[in-house]
Amino acid sequence: MKISKLVVLVLLCASGFAQTSNSSAATARKSCDDLKAEISKKLDAKGVSSYTLDAVDKGKEGDAKVVGTCDGGAKSMIYTRDAAVPSKTAENKKPQ
Repeated sequence: MKISKLVVLVLLCASGFAQTSNSSAATARKSCDDLKAEISKKLDAKGVSSYTLDAVDKGKEGDAKVVGTCDGGAKSMIYTRDAAVPSKTAENKKPQ
């Protein structure tokens, strides 16, 4: 009887440890600079231009689009699209 209780106790402890290590790996601290670089690379590859990525405190995102979290979930990375800059060809077509 003592052996079966010991086995159950060991299995419960091992299960708890496995869950703890998996959850900590999922919420590993990624620096905001690293996350910003990764997201910028993806956006640039898709041809997106005129955008801003900013790291803000969790809960301070406002209406901005959250595209990731960093610093262990303490900060949110927000994406905002900048106003379109007129191209030179559009300026050349203006009537004078």
